[in-house]
Amino acid sequence: MKIFFYDAHDFERKAFDAANSKQGLTIEWCSHRLTPQSAVLARGFEVACLFVEDRADAEALKILKEGGVRLIALRSAGFNHVDLKAARELGLRVVRVPEYSPYAVAEHAASLLMALNRKIPRAVARVKDLNFSLEGLVGRDLHGQTVGVVGTGRIGRAFARIMLGFGCKVIAYDQQVSIELEAMGVTYCSLRDLIAASDVLSLHIPLTPETWHLIDAKAFAAMKPGALLVNTGRGALVESVALIETLKSGRIGGAALDVYEEEEGIFFHDLSGKGLKDDVLARILSFPNVIVTSHQAFLTLEALSAIAEVTLSNVAAFARGERSGNEVEVS
Repeated sequence: MKIFFYDAHDFERKAFDAANSKQGLTIEWCSHRLTPQSAVLARGFEVACLFVEDRADAEALKILKEGGVRLIALRSAGFNHVDLKAARELGLRVVRVPEYSPYAVAEHAASLLMALNRKIPRAVARVKDLNFSLEGLVGRDLHGQTVGVVGTGRIGRAFARIMLGFGCKVIAYDQQVSIELEAMGVTYCSLRDLIAASDVLSLHIPLTPETWHLIDAKAFAAMKPGALLVNTGRGALVESVALIETLKSGRIGGAALDVYEEEEGIFFHDLSGKGLKDDVLARILSFPNVIVTSHQAFLTLEALSAIAEVTLSNVAAFARGERSGNEVEVS
């Protein structure tokens, strides 16, 4: 079985090479993202393996299908970058990695929160300039604060447990209540009540038409003054322009973001010699109470290994004519 990898990165190759030593699949690496123009590169391959910035729209999928591709293997949990209706009409099956390391993302969210709250980036930059002043570096104890967790899947549950370990009061919102978290003292409430009550608001839900711009101007207006926002979910969960206006007003205490709604073509790339053309992101980065990382929450050795293992297992199952259990329904 031949697999064509789009948007391949050096940091993932070692994990895939190790996983492939058990499967013996033929892999071709390509640094180009999938577009209708680059879709022809996979001609002669049965599987196209996509990352989060690849755009599998109807046109690109049609070209992949014409070139012999029968399976779209996503090396990610999210699948909003794939036109599932077009995939179904073309007879293309789509598989994903529904979970890898929830701890990787949850721990990164906690790290972002701690760095934002205690102003760690600013403090480190000062000390490197031999400025040992403490002015402007006052944070707050997390102990006793109310942390609102939006989405209590595996990542949200892992984050909630970390916050409970800090001595926080944890409240949560999800359509499905976690009995495990309730037993640990987590209280479920409506999204509206959670937003209003949280000192820290952390997002751990997928991006769907219903969750697009979940945190908009109205939500920001309902947040506690001085509250902190953490987003390691999907960029478009937060309305960026509304975030800017809220930061300008000084209503919230700050934001820690690992994702951005227009990150395609920016995150995962070195633009240090080119400059940033996205004025909205540039404005967000200008605030001293904002921390942004480049969609790296998943980036641990354990998570990369799990992604590689599951991705290639999905392909191997397809080659055997079996279903892996990780198929995305394309109805």
